[in-house]
Amino acid sequence: MMIDLETLETAAALVHRVMPPTPQYCWPLLSRRLGAELWVKHENHTPIGAFKIRGGLVYLDAVRRSQPKIRGIVTATTGNHGQSIALAAARLGLDATIVVPHGNSIEKNRAMVGFGARLVEAGHDFQAAFEHATQLAERERRHFIQSYDPLLVRGVASYALELFRAVADLDVIYVPIGLGSGISGVITAREALGLGTEIVGVVAANAPAYALSFAAGAPVSTNSADTMAGGLAVRVPNPEAFGIIRRGAARIVTVSETEMRSAMRILFSDTHNIAEGAGAAPLAAALQERGRLAGRRVTVILSGGNIDRSLFAEVLAEEDAE
Repeated sequence: MMIDLETLETAAALVHRVMPPTPQYCWPLLSRRLGAELWVKHENHTPIGAFKIRGGLVYLDAVRRSQPKIRGIVTATTGNHGQSIALAAARLGLDATIVVPHGNSIEKNRAMVGFGARLVEAGHDFQAAFEHATQLAERERRHFIQSYDPLLVRGVASYALELFRAVADLDVIYVPIGLGSGISGVITAREALGLGTEIVGVVAANAPAYALSFAAGAPVSTNSADTMAGGLAVRVPNPEAFGIIRRGAARIVTVSETEMRSAMRILFSDTHNIAEGAGAAPLAAALQERGRLAGRRVTVILSGGNIDRSLFAEVLAEEDAE
């Protein structure tokens, strides 16, 4: 899926009518830990606290234009995608139903309802919630929004355009992989700009579907995705996303729950930013690979900061191994 620069610019302009570009900062304490020049792209600084807002705005704008009589939409999520769709739907006067798995983040659920969505709990994980959402959309004759779609990627790519233009000569970018819109957007923007930056995907060891797929050269599903990082908790890869990742990513790094929790503490200590599990995973991967990064210009995508207070307090209270 190649998207030309003009199309990406148009999507970015739409996003920027709602929110300004997010910052990217080079944090000296993080750089010292890594032994490299480390930049953080702060996608935790959006109106929903995560990068997903960009995709929802672009997707629903396009749908409303092509289907002006549309009234209701349904989607499935573990949180950030749902907040994006809820906010974008509210702006357009659309009725949004968001399906989440049982046991989903309480605070993400509250945020979705706060943006005006109807929340439905179904299934034990994202895949089960997704299957319920498709049935619900058909039954209620609502427009169903996939969690991965070229229009979502087009919107998400706006953060990569901002980053590539703000920081010249980036050597490596670490990007978390859930269903794949984030890394697809980064790859798409890099190609549109004709850059040679290395892009590294990051998954949780407990949700390794994309890492297994990358190694096998074909989509590989898993039976579970039991990770505290809800944004990474995917067990069935999207074939289109996998194709982009296979062609455009250098490799995929797998990080443990312990490494992500440590990275969350480090980000808070060194920058006083809150990262959810998926948002901390790129830093965990960079620290794991610090031996190959010396002297390079590195970026980690802090994809979101939406973590329940009780869980974050638990993570902060843990002792560091070092």
